[in-house]
Amino acid sequence: FVPIVVGIAIFTFIIWISLVQPGQFEPALVAAIAVLVIACPCALGLATPTSIMVGTGKAAENGILFKGGEHIEGTHAINTVVLDKTGTITNGTPEVTDFSGDDQTLQLLASAEKGSEHPLAEAIVSYAKEKSLEFLEVDHFEAIPGRGINATIDGKELFVGNRKLMSEKGIQTNEAETNLAQFEKEGKTAMLISVDNELRGVVAVADTVKDTAQQAIQKLHELGIEVAMLTGDNKRTAQAIAKQVGIDTIIAEVLPEEKASKVAEIQSEGKKVAMVGDGVNDAPALVKADIGIAIGTGTEVAIEAADITILGGDLLLIPKAIKASKSTIRNIRQNLFWAFGYNVAGIPIAAIGLLAPWVAGAAMALSSVSVVTNALRLKRMKL
Repeated sequence: FVPIVVGIAIFTFIIWISLVQPGQFEPALVAAIAVLVIACPCALGLATPTSIMVGTGKAAENGILFKGGEHIEGTHAINTVVLDKTGTITNGTPEVTDFSGDDQTLQLLASAEKGSEHPLAEAIVSYAKEKSLEFLEVDHFEAIPGRGINATIDGKELFVGNRKLMSEKGIQTNEAETNLAQFEKEGKTAMLISVDNELRGVVAVADTVKDTAQQAIQKLHELGIEVAMLTGDNKRTAQAIAKQVGIDTIIAEVLPEEKASKVAEIQSEGKKVAMVGDGVNDAPALVKADIGIAIGTGTEVAIEAADITILGGDLLLIPKAIKASKSTIRNIRQNLFWAFGYNVAGIPIAAIGLLAPWVAGAAMALSSVSVVTNALRLKRMKL
């Protein structure tokens, strides 16, 4: 921009001193200076940063924290939002709703789960405490990603998890299929329990859907955004939750390490993806997505990996973040239009000598004020 303007000013000076008023240095210099002054790129320089500053400030007032200006610029292009289930769509505080098995099985189950930080494990431990059961010492514990757990307690080998885990260990589950299907149909997470390779029971855990989930997803649809749910649960459980909140696309039975690759698959279809999650295992997917959105009530790892943090876990802040981005980008474009338009109109007028330098300076200042004033309108935007 600057070399072009300097070139126009030099050209103006040459035309004036050679053709318009031959040999007259002062008028030629005045016209050249007027061109330089009127073309001062202050308005252009202010167009983007002022809008971003006001837009991010307004978003922060509403509990939406953008990590940088590039993220509020990038969010406007999002056309697909992928939501993790546990702790994002749901409250992340599951409770045991059903248990089939004896007290010894429950005691072994709770003892094994006590060393885990998973929300489902915490629900089982709380359930055992309500039953006033004592916890046994665990000799061996192993988490099996996407399957369940394996533990050895008092010489007994315990497996707790899904059908895949039981099938891999050669444990028959036919007698539990009726209960499993019913639990999954109700949106519950059902886990099979085996002791010494013998099926001993089933435990079902349910998590409540967040109050704002359905409304937030509806608003995303109104913005023309596709919404998908990503979960490690089986399809029946996932479908039950999705039906409650109005999600059409379900990506179920996903292992923690597969989340990022699932996001990449969606991106390969040409979609701009925002990933929303709260857990440690969501971090790679948050980084992989075009925009990562962390739930403020989630883990520090997820928050660190994300580009946007929404405070308090309110899902309504997701469509608000996208709306804030779209409004900010629209405001930037308005500023650039007026700044460019001002230069395009002002430079020729200055070049033909119709603007004195002091008038050009006043006009230049006025253009900067107009850009800032337009950016400040974002403070009144409704999210």
